[in-house]
Amino acid sequence: MGDRAENLNAAILKLKTMGEVASVSAFYETEPLEVTAQPWFLNCVVKLETEQTPTQLLASILGIEHQLGRQRDQHKGPRNIDIDIVLFGDAVVHAPGLTIPHPAMHERRFVLEPLAEIGPDVGHPAFKKTIQQLRDDLPEGQAVRKLRKP
Repeated sequence: MGDRAENLNAAILKLKTMGEVASVSAFYETEPLEVTAQPWFLNCVVKLETEQTPTQLLASILGIEHQLGRQRDQHKGPRNIDIDIVLFGDAVVHAPGLTIPHPAMHERRFVLEPLAEIGPDVGHPAFKKTIQQLRDDLPEGQAVRKLRKP
């Protein structure tokens, strides 16, 4: 919701306070999957090098979402920002409120397209496939349009 590009840029700027933003994908406009009666989303992937643990990073990310005015009114519904931890190196994490790798990333073109742009050879620690292989394995569908580098 709102100025989608500005929301992403503001989130990226805040992520820089938690470590080094080593890479940012282009922005991708993507169709909503589950709750489809809403505007398309704008997504990107950020590679963040941080000293934080996964649970510390999650707390920091939730703080960023709060600072940027995130409202959790409708599950999978319209929102101004949504930041997920998709991978954390080779870590596999199962903690309350946090699962890494993201449990649905391998099914989501809106995650795999921008992730393959900045890390095609990155391995998925559970599936033992690269991000590019996971993307290439996706069935047709899930419209994703590359827009621009931020």
